[in-house]
Amino acid sequence: MSDNPYVIDDPRFIQLIVGSARLDKLVTGCRWAEGPVWFGDMGCLLFSDIPNQRILRWSADETGGGGVTVYRQPSNFANGQTRDRQGRLVTCEHGSRRVTRTETDGKVTVLADSYEGRPLNSPNDVIVSSDGAVWFSDPTYGILSDYEGYRAVPEQPVRGVYRLDPSGKLERVLDDFLQPNGLAFSPDEQVLYVADSGASHEPGAPRHIRAFEMRDGKPVRGRVFAHIDNGLPDGIRVDAQGNLWSSAGDGVHCFAADGTRLGKILVPECVANLTFGGPRRNRLFLTATSSLYAVYLAVNGAQRP
Repeated sequence: MSDNPYVIDDPRFIQLIVGSARLDKLVTGCRWAEGPVWFGDMGCLLFSDIPNQRILRWSADETGGGGVTVYRQPSNFANGQTRDRQGRLVTCEHGSRRVTRTETDGKVTVLADSYEGRPLNSPNDVIVSSDGAVWFSDPTYGILSDYEGYRAVPEQPVRGVYRLDPSGKLERVLDDFLQPNGLAFSPDEQVLYVADSGASHEPGAPRHIRAFEMRDGKPVRGRVFAHIDNGLPDGIRVDAQGNLWSSAGDGVHCFAADGTRLGKILVPECVANLTFGGPRRNRLFLTATSSLYAVYLAVNGAQRP
């Protein structure tokens, strides 16, 4: 779609991109596209269209194109999604203020909807670690209005990050964010990255990604890892080499493990989230405002279920 979507900030970025690969628009017509998750065993991508209350399914064909169908509607204003270690879909739902799992028979199981007797705010993004624990962020975006959920007064005293143990124990592991957003682990799971964002009406809203050392299964020693200079950080993913890819107002920003910004992929719409997919995990799928985009890279996504 774009003749040259790349901005090179550091020579290392050249090794991560395919110069002849262009940005492809795969689907359009959404109100706010989010939550992409790749199902390699089915050759498809699921992603959320939050205000339209639906989860869409994009399927690739042999020529690299594809078609889109509705996977679930209504979706309870589904947002971020991932797969667990058994390959089941895990979804954050704004409307029901919960995290759910879709079983292989299609049944929906509630994993978390409250903490210490109070409803969650509006679970936003979710990842699963190698031990099977489910990690999710819980900002207030889904209860700020009736557009991406249902307007409500927050009942949690903080906007936190939670860890749901495989045994079912829920623990708030981080609590010092304005709006915790996208989550990602480094390939060795020794670092947890969390996007910290806000909204245009909030003065001094952070526009950065924080990094936490993992010690005995807990995130500690948080620091600012990188800043986003256009828009806010939202969804984030890590590639097999440990580089972090973040959504942004002007596209996707790529950072080395040392926090240096390597470059950008410019996108015509504001990018909300992203994920690696394709048979070799070398295709970056981007949910951007009204559309789903994709671009081939010279690096693979970190191995995930």
